[in-house]
Amino acid sequence: MISREPTIERLATARALLLEPFGLDETHLARALAAIRAHRVDDADLYFQTTRTEGWSLEEGIVKTGAFSIDQGVGVRAVSGEKTAFAYSDDISEASLLDAAHTVRSIAAAGQSARVRAAKVARSHALYPQLDPIATLDSTAKVQLLEKVEQLARARDPRVAQVMAGLASEYDVVLIARADGTLAADVRPLVRLSVTVIAQQGPRREMGAAGGGGRFGLAYFDDAQIKRYVDEAVDAALVNLQARPAPAGEMTVVLGPGWPGVLLHEAVGHGLEGDFNRKGSSAFSGRIGERVAARGVTVLDDGTIADRRGSLNVDDEGHPTQRNVLIEDGILKGYLQDSLNARLMGASATGNGRRESYAHIPMPRMTNTYMLAGDKDPQEIVASIKRGLYATNFGGGQVDITSGKFVFSASQAWWVENGKIVYPVKGATLVGSGPESLKKVGMIGNDLQLDSGVGTCGKEGQSVPVGVGQPTLRIDGLTVGGTA
Repeated sequence: MISREPTIERLATARALLLEPFGLDETHLARALAAIRAHRVDDADLYFQTTRTEGWSLEEGIVKTGAFSIDQGVGVRAVSGEKTAFAYSDDISEASLLDAAHTVRSIAAAGQSARVRAAKVARSHALYPQLDPIATLDSTAKVQLLEKVEQLARARDPRVAQVMAGLASEYDVVLIARADGTLAADVRPLVRLSVTVIAQQGPRREMGAAGGGGRFGLAYFDDAQIKRYVDEAVDAALVNLQARPAPAGEMTVVLGPGWPGVLLHEAVGHGLEGDFNRKGSSAFSGRIGERVAARGVTVLDDGTIADRRGSLNVDDEGHPTQRNVLIEDGILKGYLQDSLNARLMGASATGNGRRESYAHIPMPRMTNTYMLAGDKDPQEIVASIKRGLYATNFGGGQVDITSGKFVFSASQAWWVENGKIVYPVKGATLVGSGPESLKKVGMIGNDLQLDSGVGTCGKEGQSVPVGVGQPTLRIDGLTVGGTA
């Protein structure tokens, strides 16, 4: 069998699901874009989307819920200067498309004739399989998978009092048509398995959580992978049963590899998004070429890593994703850009225009954001702590983009004295400034890890899947809010 080039294959899938059932083709898209550009606009696009989602959850030994939904529609956008006009509809038809087009073109002054260029298919990556992950396991197998999580967790330790698990699958197909003639499509599978365990010893109850996923089918969650998540969750809960109140004060903090990169994502990554920098509201505004971090600190945002939760073949404006170097050896090199902010800043789009759905406008967002490895052995880094904290997992946090100040709670951490891990602690909160923390990085491990595929980023009411990562890091002089 002769297979088609992936970009063409994705476009054929998008046409079959988003245009042909509604009597549409590229001629209708060009007509809608021409209607928008009959007025003066700097940019315009159409974003078609159909999404099928399924979720199963287990609690108290029973698979209690199974949910399935389908959502589809089209978003129509016109941009003039800094102004954006946007309309969307869950009715995909020529009438609704033209109605939305006439609605959004009112953003600009009348009187300009414009032609829309002939469609040019945007070449892009082939980072993940073009499959519907919902169909990769039948319902019986999905229920059995969750029941296996329950059985393995309870078999690990008699102190396991409660097990909760969730299995989610999503099949997302998008088609983007732009006024410059770009026609792009993507077929995006996404799966995730989450495990939460509550362990009890006497009156004390503590929680541990684990999980992962990415852009592939449910077969990824084989017996070995399920056991790994269960072991991580149970171990975390049991460790937390022994945790003591965390000391407070300014101290050396070592962050473990992988998921602790969420601190980098929040405290630094958001501040490097183009909209905040164009408006001058980021702590990194106007600082390209300046030293913003210690030597050895290199931060990337890379949407091209195969199968990763935060990766995309094309962003939600039709641009191929890229490997963007944001900070190199401590020097600020660039920002993350969507089309609007890139145009207004005289820069190029970086493949970071993202939106939650057809009902939302795109904005500059992260994909997979991580720090490159250094040359230090992780054990050497921990051993270098005289008195301080070793944090290996994080829960919630928040950051102020303008000041760069952040607050993060550590869900798993240890107190370290004279290079030795003494005991686990709970209630540790890291408080600091993202830009200042980057300057205090004293040691960088050689153990770069990406997270297991669990991240969802929120910004201005929109949520998108992302990835984070980092090696083991030593930060000197970080404030820890504790309970001791």
